[in-house]
Amino acid sequence: MEQHMTASQMMVFGFAAVILLGGILLSFPICNADGKWLNFIDALFTSCTSVCVTGLVTVVPAEQFTLLGKMVILLLIQFGGLGIIACTMGAFLILRRQITIRNRVVIQESYNLNTLSGLVVMLKFVLCGTFLAEGIGAFFYALQFVPQFGFFRGVWYSIFHSISAFCNAGIDILGENSLQAYQTSPLVNFTTIGLIIASGLGFTVWQDLLLTGKRIRGREFSFGRCMQKMRLHTKLALLMTLVLVLGGTIGFFCMEYSNPATLGPFRMGEKWMAAMFQSVTTRTAGFFTIPQSAFYEPSRFLSCILMFIGGSPGGTAGGVKTTTIMILLLTCWSVLKGNPDTEYCRRKIPALNVRTAFSVVIVAFVALLGGTMAILLFEPVGLMDALYEVTSAIGTVGLSVGITPSLSSASKLVVILLMYMGRIGPTTLVLLFAGKIGKTKAGRKLPEERIMVG
Repeated sequence: MEQHMTASQMMVFGFAAVILLGGILLSFPICNADGKWLNFIDALFTSCTSVCVTGLVTVVPAEQFTLLGKMVILLLIQFGGLGIIACTMGAFLILRRQITIRNRVVIQESYNLNTLSGLVVMLKFVLCGTFLAEGIGAFFYALQFVPQFGFFRGVWYSIFHSISAFCNAGIDILGENSLQAYQTSPLVNFTTIGLIIASGLGFTVWQDLLLTGKRIRGREFSFGRCMQKMRLHTKLALLMTLVLVLGGTIGFFCMEYSNPATLGPFRMGEKWMAAMFQSVTTRTAGFFTIPQSAFYEPSRFLSCILMFIGGSPGGTAGGVKTTTIMILLLTCWSVLKGNPDTEYCRRKIPALNVRTAFSVVIVAFVALLGGTMAILLFEPVGLMDALYEVTSAIGTVGLSVGITPSLSSASKLVVILLMYMGRIGPTTLVLLFAGKIGKTKAGRKLPEERIMVG
């Protein structure tokens, strides 16, 4: 590990190197079912969508790749879900190599933690928590897949889709219709929903919830006491996640209730389940039980909003993140109240957090506009289809209205760049190109001058 490399630089160059290596491996004839070399753009696209845990595909993985090719994809998904920092430091732990102070600083930067204490414990929690959740998910998937496909194939399918769901990749090896065959299966639907939400909350939230549980253990349960013990980050992440999941579920249910191509044919309970699945999967997962092209345009626009927001920091989800949007909303509310500070739950949110949140959203929005314009220039598609594809790529979601396989090479490269940017995150780009945010020249103070706004 280069001593001068920051966590941001490691993420940017590390992910790029793994994507390139994965593209080379997936292009080999031994990884392809037809025994021929795969077009390198398609191989690179598949590698990028796996490492960036997105799910957009130009070829059907179930049909295109051999067992070896699918195993390469699974390894890329697992690497992309855990991240280069966790994988590198995890290897250090396995090899019993000492994690130096410099390495601890890299871990601290990658998970945006406040102190250097407890970093190794946090890293072990991430690794153990990931494999435990994926194991539980595989067990529940096996209850469906083993009776359906036989023991060995069923176990393989269970492991693959559990890792893909927990890492929010959305890549499947069932065929080109994702989970459509399980539209009315509560087992498959709720297993997938549980894995997506669990990873989308972020490891820091789960660690804080466990610590909160330990602090109040032995006392009479009180919701107020729990809230007091939680970190502000956890409160914001949980609140925004609840609002988005419930709001999205109600929104899809109401807008698609009578649509004969989506929720129309389902019974009442199945309507709610399908609506919840759509609400959750748009938060960066990419699995679908209903073709996205069948939704009405208002529902697709709602999907774009959810995809843009994504999940919470510190996990496998993409998007601009729930806490980022919460900070923006709280800042707007403070401005409307005439309060100069952004506050929540008797806590003041630092101005640095507010500036970073605005920077992240602006960078992502500019990329969204630029990517949409590029797709419209290169492809004969409508605005909503282009917007859906680009938002899905930036949010590392993987949902598509069906235009991905027919994209030109130029458009595929645009989507690859957007997926890559979405995985490393707008925050990382801001840190990489703008320098270390928060460092100012000592003693330098410039005169203020007000500007007309609005």
